[in-house]
Amino acid sequence: MAIAGKETPRERYRAQLRAEIKERAWEQIAAAGAPGLSLNAIAKQMGMSGPALYRYFSSRDELITELIRDAYRSLADTLRTAAASGADLAGLGRALRAWALDDPQRYFLIYGTPVPGYHAPDDITMIASEIMDALLDAAQPAAGPAADATEGTPLERHLAEHRQWAGDHPASPAALRRALQFWTRLHGALSLELAGHFTGMGFDPAELYENELRHLAQ
Repeated sequence: MAIAGKETPRERYRAQLRAEIKERAWEQIAAAGAPGLSLNAIAKQMGMSGPALYRYFSSRDELITELIRDAYRSLADTLRTAAASGADLAGLGRALRAWALDDPQRYFLIYGTPVPGYHAPDDITMIASEIMDALLDAAQPAAGPAADATEGTPLERHLAEHRQWAGDHPASPAALRRALQFWTRLHGALSLELAGHFTGMGFDPAELYENELRHLAQ
């Protein structure tokens, strides 16, 4: 019987195998994208039979879920750490870019084209909501106290009535607008940069990103 709080050799071996399988999966994703992920191909690379590997991940979707969960958790932890250090929206934006540049395939797995036929479980949505909560927290002070839904810009009035994406966060309509614009504009710049669309255009993507941050901070 395992001692409480300590892994048995069998449990450690299982954890090591799962970690290696995930490493091989990232290699496949980098080469062919998430839709091309194959557990049988990973098993062959590792010198295992297909049925043996399925003891560690029962399906392709379970493996994808684990990778997506790890990616969202990593980003949520990154932004939470930045916020705890006093980062404002611009600081969170810089943390987001550094995280994305560190591993573009991880970024594209959660913010790129959805994997055909894959549906994420509810706990993934909950982790993703932590990321938006961090942005809403940073957007709220600069946006000021909650305003009446009849005030503000047309977008703010619309968001006041369509705020399901913000969960239970008590952000004002102005903060909702600010966080949403921050999220969409920065992801637009990041996606183009990481996909190589700025290559050969003769400017520094970091300067474009900083310009976006300055405009969003106004």
